[in-house]
Amino acid sequence: MAALAGLRALPRLCAVVLFLSQLYVLSGRVGSLMTTKHSQPQSTFAKSLTSASTNTPYFKAAESTEIPSYVTKCPSNGLCSRLPPDCMTCNTNYSCIYGKPATFDCKVKPHVHCVDENNHKQENFTINMTCQFCWQLPTTDYVCTNSTSCMTVSCPRQRYNATCTVRDHIHCLGNRVFPKMLYCNWTGGYKWSTALALSITLGGFGADRFYLGQWREGLGKLFSFGGLGIWTLIDVLLIGVGYVGPADGSLYI
Repeated sequence: MAALAGLRALPRLCAVVLFLSQLYVLSGRVGSLMTTKHSQPQSTFAKSLTSASTNTPYFKAAESTEIPSYVTKCPSNGLCSRLPPDCMTCNTNYSCIYGKPATFDCKVKPHVHCVDENNHKQENFTINMTCQFCWQLPTTDYVCTNSTSCMTVSCPRQRYNATCTVRDHIHCLGNRVFPKMLYCNWTGGYKWSTALALSITLGGFGADRFYLGQWREGLGKLFSFGGLGIWTLIDVLLIGVGYVGPADGSLYI
């Protein structure tokens, strides 16, 4: 009887298992549909962000409105031929004859405004200059750095490495900033006339050497009474010709 009851309950059990399996499959499909619907707006938003971030014309337009740094060096509405070299672009002709006048075709850079002799706006113009490189210019046409560590009073006279920059209104070929070896020419404020006067009047007490910052020589002259006058006469001669100078190696003023 128990076996017969189990056989009768078997169809019901199979029906329940089949119903549960169909319900599980149906719930999986509904979940995938909901995931797809929620993920679609996110992908659309991501695409909108990507398209917005790759909108290069917008950023290019923003960059084009920025004013270059060289504009501060360019006078507004001035003569184009008087503009500094940083404000223009020229067709450099390196085949010109050295030392002879040369003419170059130039064009102003963006955001630079200049006029011609008739006060008319101009973009293309010509400039006249001497055919020479920047490092060949006269010393009055460029400015160089100074050195306060080299000795100006020495034999042979010392040189130092200087960095020179051409003045704004000067036009030349090549680099406008260049290195150059220059003679030491700085001064510490010592006067030649004062040193000579002290050597003549109080040289026997070493006043001239003390003034020039040479303390050991000054003490030697002081305790030897100017080398019994011989050292005093020699110092008058050496200071007079400029052979003896300040102890820091600078020039007289």
